[in-house]
Amino acid sequence: MHTDFQRILYVEDEPDIQTIGRIALETVGGFTVEICGSGAEALDRIDQFDPDLILLDVMMPDMDGPATLNALRSQTGATDTPVVFITAKVQTSEVETYKAMGAVDVIAKPFDPMTLAGTIRTIWTRLHD
Repeated sequence: MHTDFQRILYVEDEPDIQTIGRIALETVGGFTVEICGSGAEALDRIDQFDPDLILLDVMMPDMDGPATLNALRSQTGATDTPVVFITAKVQTSEVETYKAMGAVDVIAKPFDPMTLAGTIRTIWTRLHD
């Protein structure tokens, strides 16, 4: 696992949210970001990109976030890469379900582009303390 935290794979099917996410993470946060529009695209690109963390939308057509997480864990080298779900469904029971699936945390949508990178850094720090 990388000790320096720089590379985020962001899986999101909505182009507008992709754009906001890229600005929030690259421009505001200074991260290197690879955006994938689907779970299948993430599976194709993850090994080449080798992210430090995966930011994964829950509600996507075809392969949703939980299905993508399962596929990433079983089909790629990303067995230990931390995954953070990003979703509008953030009731306590839903968050507990996502964590039981293997997500390290859940970020609520809509997210604040000015604080997203800081939130992700806080999650990363908590994981590595």
